[in-house]
Amino acid sequence: MSAQLGSQPTVFDTPRSDPVAPIDLERAHDLLVRGFRLMESWDDTEAAALIAPKYTNAEAAPEPPPAHLPGIPGVRATYEWLHTAYEDLHWTLHTIVAEGEWVVARVTMSGRQSGPFTTYTPDGQVAQEMPATGRTFAVTQSHWYRIADGQLIEHQADRDDLGQGMQLGWFPGPSH
Repeated sequence: MSAQLGSQPTVFDTPRSDPVAPIDLERAHDLLVRGFRLMESWDDTEAAALIAPKYTNAEAAPEPPPAHLPGIPGVRATYEWLHTAYEDLHWTLHTIVAEGEWVVARVTMSGRQSGPFTTYTPDGQVAQEMPATGRTFAVTQSHWYRIADGQLIEHQADRDDLGQGMQLGWFPGPSH
């Protein structure tokens, strides 16, 4: 995607509900915090309150096929995928910013790898499996959520997967 100087950038999002109204900043902050806590400790009632039926996760490509599903089933599959590989998962929220229908968080994700971490091909086959190392990790991430009708409807992220893999010993770090 590209934009010419002086023009507005083109944004490719999931289709929006009717006219976009700015989100309430307190509500956006609350939804985001509750969403991260849900990913630490699953609760079906809380998921129903937070996750829109058409929720999409742009980061689900390397995840198991059920994580590609919209709504709660996809989010639950991502939760299960992460918790199969990691114990003590926690997201420390450093900064939360909201504008328009988007809320963004800069976080540190931490945990310990207690099981194999498996990635998948687009057709759902196992692409790679990293054996459990028992090591801990802490990496920075930015998570972008779009809010519609008081629920999270879209997720995108920027993560330090390389740093996480190095901390977990999946491949050697730089030599000095």
